Amino acid sequence: MQSSRANVSYVEFTLVPFPGLQELRPFLAIPFFCLFLLIVATNCIVIYTVKTEESLHSPMCLLIALLLTVNLFGTFAILPRMLFSLVLPASHISLTECLVQMFFLYFTILLDCNVLLMMALDRFLAICHPLRYTELMTIKLLGFLMFLSLLRSLGTVGPVVALASQVRFCRSNVISHFACEHMAIMRLSCSDISVNKRVGITIRCFDFLFDLSLLLASYSRIVHTALKINSGNVRHKVFHTCGTHWIAIAIGYSSRLSSSVVFRLAKSASQDVHNLISATYLLFPWTVHPLIYGVGTKEIRASLLKLFQKNKLSWLPKSR
Repeated sequence: MQSSRANVSYVEFTLVPFPGLQELRPFLAIPFFCLFLLIVATNCIVIYTVKTEESLHSPMCLLIALLLTVNLFGTFAILPRMLFSLVLPASHISLTECLVQMFFLYFTILLDCNVLLMMALDRFLAICHPLRYTELMTIKLLGFLMFLSLLRSLGTVGPVVALASQVRFCRSNVISHFACEHMAIMRLSCSDISVNKRVGITIRCFDFLFDLSLLLASYSRIVHTALKINSGNVRHKVFHTCGTHWIAIAIGYSSRLSSSVVFRLAKSASQDVHNLISATYLLFPWTVHPLIYGVGTKEIRASLLKLFQKNKLSWLPKSR
């Protein structure tokens, strides 16, 4: 029986999020559905504001809109399937669909990080080379950087997903998770996955150290330049603007790091705890990004207030 089972490789799986809370899963769908609406609404509002206000068509505001667009892609890659798996008794997913979801999940996470790097470059040029900023930070450069970001994300995620597609899954066809995360899928394997683990850890460590090095180099130079500015108002504006990006960077990278550490070290923790941590590290940055940039960026905040006031006045009855 064991040998015949070992010769089988499942091609269809069942997603079972929060397996220890089976009876409460339909109720868990309510807060996650509300979170889904919140993420979509807030991200779309800020993107729409940047798109419609010509005064916001600066490189930084366009990068913010790009970041929030990536957030939306990541949200739609995860939450609809997650909501179905919470509401339905059994949510089936094929191996191909699972690998596709895995690809887009990590692809959008890496794009998030790449856009944060592009923001760091933008602030570096604006503060350290203000006289040449408009000459250097052009739409053509943004397009080229975005192309490099897509190539980097594809080259990083592609090998991980390709290796995962070669694994035989015969332990079980039940994924005790709300999404096809790499570690959740690898737990079902019955073949040697040492290469998968080494490649995954190597790529994650290299990406983290590479990004951290560039971010530290960029913002340390920015701080050094800002401290030499004589005007207190200008210095305050520089630190306020960069502080917004530092918050987003801290949230994004700390979430990724904590998830990786918990998955590998807290093996005694229940699957529900792992699922909760995964949901937090995936969804929390996408939830707070529009709040951080919508409220923290002065120009966007002013445009949002103007937009809301305009819509509020349009709903008021006209006096005769």
